[in-house]
Amino acid sequence: MNSLLYNLNKISNPHTLKMTIDDYKSKEKGGKSLKLAFTLLLDLWYIWALIIISAILSLLKPKIKGVLGEKSVSLLLSRLDPKKYKVLNNLLIKVGSKTVQIDHVVVSNYGVFVIETKNYQGWIYGKEYDEYWTQVIYKRKEKFFNPIRQNYGHIQELKEILSDLGNIKFISVVVFTTKADLKVEAKTDVVSTTALVETVKKYNQECLTDEQKEMIFERLISKNINSRKNMKEHVKNVRIHKLNGKK
Repeated sequence: MNSLLYNLNKISNPHTLKMTIDDYKSKEKGGKSLKLAFTLLLDLWYIWALIIISAILSLLKPKIKGVLGEKSVSLLLSRLDPKKYKVLNNLLIKVGSKTVQIDHVVVSNYGVFVIETKNYQGWIYGKEYDEYWTQVIYKRKEKFFNPIRQNYGHIQELKEILSDLGNIKFISVVVFTTKADLKVEAKTDVVSTTALVETVKKYNQECLTDEQKEMIFERLISKNINSRKNMKEHVKNVRIHKLNGKK
């Protein structure tokens, strides 16, 4: 009872009453601010989502571009006559202690086509034996390793694992997507995707029998160790070699 009277006297005190009202208003104002901030966060969730997605895409952009370029080439190669051309995409083979990734291999009666795909845009400058080529987009220039040399290395690796199958004709082709304006001087076929099938078909002199073609194809399938785990390990090793200044 005494406690109740004390609280009533405290509330009836004008000074105490003012403090109580001010405290209530302050708490109410703070609560409204928090509620407003929470509402804004909810209303603008899509902006945060876009920021996060943009960050992720910027990290994955090179990989996505590479995959899209290879997929478009795979689609074009699927139009070749399957009786004459047998296509392997995204081949990962182990040669000695290292692995080699090859974008596309086409085993045909006219030879074995080894195709390196580049999904670059802008002007592309380079010559057959240059160590590096140059990509120009407006005033920005970027150098990248000569894909003809890169593909030459792939062919040497294939020769090693197919050495017991006789003398095989290998044909190197470097293909860029249509975003690139090619200003390349080379004897090796360096073409855009629109000219790829035509380029393959221009080789029309048979040099492999159906039996040889099948043996080569089966050998490559048996050597293909492409899996998510192995590809991840391969990419890791490539990055290490680049950091060490090796090709």
